[in-house]
Amino acid sequence: MADFRHETERLILRDWHEEDWAEQWRVTDTPAVMRWLGGIMGEHGRAEQIARIEQCRAAHGFSFWEVERKGDGGHLSGEMLGMCGLKRANAPGSSVTDTMEVGWRFREDAWGHGYAKEAAIAALDLGFTRFGADEIVALTVDGNAPSWGLMKKLGMQRRADLDYTDTRYGADLNPTIVYAITAEEWGRRSDD
Repeated sequence: MADFRHETERLILRDWHEEDWAEQWRVTDTPAVMRWLGGIMGEHGRAEQIARIEQCRAAHGFSFWEVERKGDGGHLSGEMLGMCGLKRANAPGSSVTDTMEVGWRFREDAWGHGYAKEAAIAALDLGFTRFGADEIVALTVDGNAPSWGLMKKLGMQRRADLDYTDTRYGADLNPTIVYAITAEEWGRRSDD
């Protein structure tokens, strides 16, 4: 399988290289970034996440990709910003198991610059055009307003009927709330 690489105006989304991981954990496995994602992962959690990303790519041809800022002199020029991409939903107790899911995680000093939105638009577009999704979901918790706020900006609709309890987490990270968008809805949004 050829390495995946996709460019947007300011960003590069690409497959991971072994040397990327140390920087990824340095900039994203922090209390602020991981606040709504179950807390600091540590070495065991990091190894599990790498394995999940590699398994998803091998099985489906997509995964959560490394996101870097193009070396164009802009804010964080040439830096790794985090990750964004697609996977098959598979959380314990999930109401959307096997549905294509879009997600993102960005370093704290990249927040507020539109990078997550730009990367998520690219991932959604790839999900519908290249990877043939009929519908894509995004998952978060009620307290993570920046996350569900972005989901709304992407044209995704709240699906309270699909909310579920993820047994890996306590009450502060439950329930998992679901947003979704169909290929048809994405096509109408893209044409606006």
